[in-house]
Amino acid sequence: MSNGPTLETARLILRPPVQEDFDGFAAMCAEEATMRFIGGVVPRDGAWRQMATIRGSWALLGFGFFSVIEKESGRWIGRLGPWRPGGVQGGWPGNEVGWGIMASAHGKGLAREGAIAAIDWAFDQLGWTDVIHCIDPKNAASIALAERIGSMRLREAHVPPPIDLTIDIYGQTREAWRAGRASL
Repeated sequence: MSNGPTLETARLILRPPVQEDFDGFAAMCAEEATMRFIGGVVPRDGAWRQMATIRGSWALLGFGFFSVIEKESGRWIGRLGPWRPGGVQGGWPGNEVGWGIMASAHGKGLAREGAIAAIDWAFDQLGWTDVIHCIDPKNAASIALAERIGSMRLREAHVPPPIDLTIDIYGQTREAWRAGRASL
């Protein structure tokens, strides 16, 4: 049971994580190329805790990262979507739509495709009035993606422990998103 929506794009299925996603999740968490800018490589037990945290966000807040399933292969390729640990009372720097895609799926436009669907959903279903992306300043690929979807650098921020990183905040308002949405 998913306990949340399923979104479909031309090439992807986005849905809340289920236990069957764990092997893919753990494989992604072990990839240096994927994890170097989002907290570093995580052992299998830590990957399970991260996935359980994401699932808990769905149960507690009604949103969280989606599992990203490639339609053609049925393969789990990442996680992306709305994220705000602790809700509005938490120390997170804002209403984030973030992404993490396995290295084998990089460079195919899949993160962009999924992020567009997730941002649409966050604005339309969650009623968010803005969206941010927390990006390591050295992560050129994620910066390029944020800019391709119309976000711009807003400020520097500190992500609270256990992540404990200084990052750049990219983002945009719902109005800016809707004004530029047709060109995406």
